[in-house]
Amino acid sequence: MTQLVPVLSFVHQLLRQVVQPGDVAVDATMGNGHDTVVLAQCVGAAGKVYAFDVQEQALHKTRRRLQAAGLDDQVELICQGHQYMNEHVRQGVSAVIFNLGYLPGGNKALTTQRDTTLAATTQGLALLRQHGLLLLVIYPGHEPGRIEQEAIEGLVTGLDQQHFQVLRYQFTNQKNNPPYLLAIEKLSTG
Repeated sequence: MTQLVPVLSFVHQLLRQVVQPGDVAVDATMGNGHDTVVLAQCVGAAGKVYAFDVQEQALHKTRRRLQAAGLDDQVELICQGHQYMNEHVRQGVSAVIFNLGYLPGGNKALTTQRDTTLAATTQGLALLRQHGLLLLVIYPGHEPGRIEQEAIEGLVTGLDQQHFQVLRYQFTNQKNNPPYLLAIEKLSTG
């Protein structure tokens, strides 16, 4: 029996399909570390995960979660905005995940922002290896999220279909502007 899965479960399914042991991946918005842990499991001891967040609280929670799972050796936690991705990641990556908005359980006034997210998305697309995925979980239910959504939608709809394909995964009959996924696969590196 086929069953539709929630957005974040689908994101983790996609990551597990594309990220292999020894790969390099990026969690552009580490938050509470859930996506970071999934990436660390996927890359294994021979791989590397770069995880970004601007809040020390996110780094502490993620570090504890990684240590509890025995996955902290292959992850570099970076207390900087994701727009500085190029300063830290110098090799091709199999996946980049953005879980936008604010830190769950944190200060809701501190959210990801349009300009830095666009810069980081552009950098992430350039870092992707062929058939790599860039995943954007978008939360349009608050004003900064709506502004960010419009800008991201403009960027991804303009991507050349010869080089990228973009999937939108969204439950359209849910109330209160639920989060949705934009999954971008890099078809060619040319």
